[in-house]
Amino acid sequence: MNSWYKLQETLHTHCRIARGRLNPNEPEYSPNELNNDGSTGRGLEDQNTQSKPSLLRNRPLMAIIIVYCVFSLQEIAYSEIFSLWAVSDISYGGLSFSSQDVGQVLAISGLGLLLFQLMVYPNGKSLGLLVVIRLSMVMLIPLLSCYPSIASLSGLTLHLVINCASILKNALSISLVTGLFILLNKAVPQSQRGAANGISMTAMSIFKSFGPAGGGILFSWAQKRQTATFLPGQILHLAHINFSLEKQSDEMVFFVLNLVQLIGLILTFIPYISQNQ
Repeated sequence: MNSWYKLQETLHTHCRIARGRLNPNEPEYSPNELNNDGSTGRGLEDQNTQSKPSLLRNRPLMAIIIVYCVFSLQEIAYSEIFSLWAVSDISYGGLSFSSQDVGQVLAISGLGLLLFQLMVYPNGKSLGLLVVIRLSMVMLIPLLSCYPSIASLSGLTLHLVINCASILKNALSISLVTGLFILLNKAVPQSQRGAANGISMTAMSIFKSFGPAGGGILFSWAQKRQTATFLPGQILHLAHINFSLEKQSDEMVFFVLNLVQLIGLILTFIPYISQNQ
């Protein structure tokens, strides 16, 4: 039974019920669902249902959820900071974008993400889930490090670069999230996937609740340390004696985002995660 876009239906129970409604005379179980001895395995499933292991003691699952929570915190903080940074004045290291400009960047990056998911990501899964996750995290670090330098651009160049950076950022993020979701589902039997996803969504929501407030506080703090020696809130460019203050860019904000990203990357090397790829 095929669903939209030729995706194979993986829920055998759903397929069996659908076939039974269409053809009542068809056997309840297909040959592919029978064991070598001709049994259906239902009795074994009932035994497993009665003695399901605790998900909280599933170390691979817990390790994956921790990585996912760390990345969720970084991602929601980035979403909060990006809009604030984009609409901030140039004198504060921002892009001086209007709300319409920010909306255009988000719309274009969303369209690019759609094309990436349909055309590029399916071909990249051959590398392995864990490789894709780690590679995405590694590439995100230098990408975010380039954001402060983008504020020194202007005009059409600025719009082209920020759109390309946003598309790449979203593509890497969705590759990371998709890989983590697949690893999470592979860490538990099918009968416990609903509960496992519920635990992960709960933990992720808790971490995400700190993201907007934390991102806003971080951005405000960076604006107050404009002349700091280490990672100043802004960089002064005095290109000529006749020129005063030019483009200024926030460094501390993206440094902290990269620091959280690096923590998530290190956590992917937990041995329990590699057992489920």
